[in-house]
Amino acid sequence: MRKAFYITTSIAYTNALPHLGFAMEVIQADVIARHHRLLGEDVFFLTGTDEHGIKIEKAAERTGKTPKMFCDKISNEYKKLKNLLNLSNDDFIRTTDKKRHWPAVKKVWDQLKNNKDIYKKKYKGFYCSGCESFISKKDLKNGKCSIHNLKAEEVQEENYFFRLSKYSKKIKKILQENKIEIIPKNRKKEMLNFIKQGLNDVSFSRPKKTLKWGIPVPDDKNQVVYCWADALINYISAIDYFKETSKFKKYWPADVQCIGKDIQKFHCLIWLGMLLSLKISIPKKIFIHGFITANKKKMSKSLGNVVSPFDIVEKYGTDPLRYYLLREISSTEDGDFSYEKFEDRYNADLAKGLGNLVSRITVMAEGQKFKTLEKEIGSSIVWRKYKKALEGFKFNEALASIWELIGDCDRYIEKKRPWEKSKSQNIAIYSLLSSLSEIALMLNPFLPVTSKKIFTQLGEISKGKSQEFSPKKGESLFPRI
Repeated sequence: MRKAFYITTSIAYTNALPHLGFAMEVIQADVIARHHRLLGEDVFFLTGTDEHGIKIEKAAERTGKTPKMFCDKISNEYKKLKNLLNLSNDDFIRTTDKKRHWPAVKKVWDQLKNNKDIYKKKYKGFYCSGCESFISKKDLKNGKCSIHNLKAEEVQEENYFFRLSKYSKKIKKILQENKIEIIPKNRKKEMLNFIKQGLNDVSFSRPKKTLKWGIPVPDDKNQVVYCWADALINYISAIDYFKETSKFKKYWPADVQCIGKDIQKFHCLIWLGMLLSLKISIPKKIFIHGFITANKKKMSKSLGNVVSPFDIVEKYGTDPLRYYLLREISSTEDGDFSYEKFEDRYNADLAKGLGNLVSRITVMAEGQKFKTLEKEIGSSIVWRKYKKALEGFKFNEALASIWELIGDCDRYIEKKRPWEKSKSQNIAIYSLLSSLSEIALMLNPFLPVTSKKIFTQLGEISKGKSQEFSPKKGESLFPRI
């Protein structure tokens, strides 16, 4: 039986169209999923949309649509990312799914309540509509949310609360003992510091007069489940938590949950608290990426400075966008996007680097057949770097190792001059073809279309340890801009 591997992204909030920040997250998750499929594992890759909350209501009002009509349209745009970005996700969950998601939310709520971890109280505090959450006074700068730069609203309500404080010591121990691996490690330190300040109980509902668009609280028609308490449950609702089928038992706990740093508190603290109360296993790893910035500011729908992945793919193609987001931006840090940087990276690495190498080799080898010979270009060090980087989710470093091998091939060509007829010509060209085959294999999780095109041009037939190549030059992989 193949080893099960379950990977999730956060679910995108449907108050506006998809932007580059979420595109980066799903592409990163896709690389991890494709890599584990190549390892022969039974992968289940989940993404989806978060569709409840005040922001959705307001956004729908501005367009003259009902919240449901508005969400249907936006969610459909997120579904289009699968083809646009060549994603391999196995499922797409919506929090408006009344067959799969709503029953799971009710089951979780009832269980938390039975465990005496849900209670009702009056509350006064600051609410950020951008975060869709209550925030503490210390997180405000000049009365505004430090992330969204929006003025926080002071509200007083009677809500249901989750006893997160009850699980503070357990969560602290889990983090300290690495029972869940948080990547990068500095994010774990941030969460431990947060716990040190004291974990407060968190609002899990809002009055219906304030929030109408959401899942009703069981047994209380005047309250609606708070959007975060609803959204976090998607990770288990999509794999049949409600019925606890063999699918749930097979894939949970998640092997990797991919999220952005702005929602790490919800996933590393509140989500863990919920799972502890439910007596469900916790995820194995939480991978936290940084922001894509535009003019050094977080790219955000709330701030209105987003870049559309649809526009970039239409102009440059899917693999160039995947490459830029995975190579130019460190997987765990912030990175700035500009069209100038994009085109520089495209021309230098894809057109002049990879594309030129494939063209040089296939032109020299076209029309000939090459059987297994002794390979003269070493790649063992590159493979070690590549595998280590992938295991640590350092996508930029994994790609850098592939480009090391591309550079080795270019230098080998200049040294051996295989276009000149000599006895060693066949060995030299075979060595290049074999190296190009390795490059294509390493590229598979990152640039799947490009990888396939290279293998097609190589005309490779593998029989055990033997390789045969019947190369045929194809169209330029990356025409220079």
